[in-house]
Amino acid sequence: MAVWQVLLNHSITLLPTNGVVGIDASGFDRSYASKHYTKRTRLTIQQLKVTLLVNTRANAILDLHITTTRKHDSQIAPSLIKRNADEVAALLGDKGYDDQAIRALAREEDVRPLIKHREFSSLHKA
Repeated sequence: MAVWQVLLNHSITLLPTNGVVGIDASGFDRSYASKHYTKRTRLTIQQLKVTLLVNTRANAILDLHITTTRKHDSQIAPSLIKRNADEVAALLGDKGYDDQAIRALAREEDVRPLIKHREFSSLHKA
C-alpha cells in the first residue's frame, strides 16, 4: 500500500485536477486462481475489495484502499477522506456512502459531500 500511495501521489502532481472526486468500491474474486498455486503458496484469501478515490477532471486515481475483509463502504471512506482532505473540494458517492459520520467528517475537513440519500420509507422518498 505504501508503494502504491507514493506512486499515486507523484503521478497526480503531473495532471490538472479540480478538487471534485468520486469514491466507489469493487470486489474481486479469486475463485479462478490455480488450485496448485494457492495450495503451494498457502494462500487463503478468497476475495479482495478495492476502494478508489478518483479525480473527475484528470480521470486519475488519487488514492486507493485494498482489503481482504468484508468491510462496508462507510467504514473505509473516512480514512480516504482524511488522507486526501487537501486535494478534495467535493466528494461524489453512491448510496453505499450515505452515513452521517461520513457527511460530518467531510464537512469538518471542508469537503462538500454530494452523496445520494438512501430511501428506507415513503417519508424518505418524499
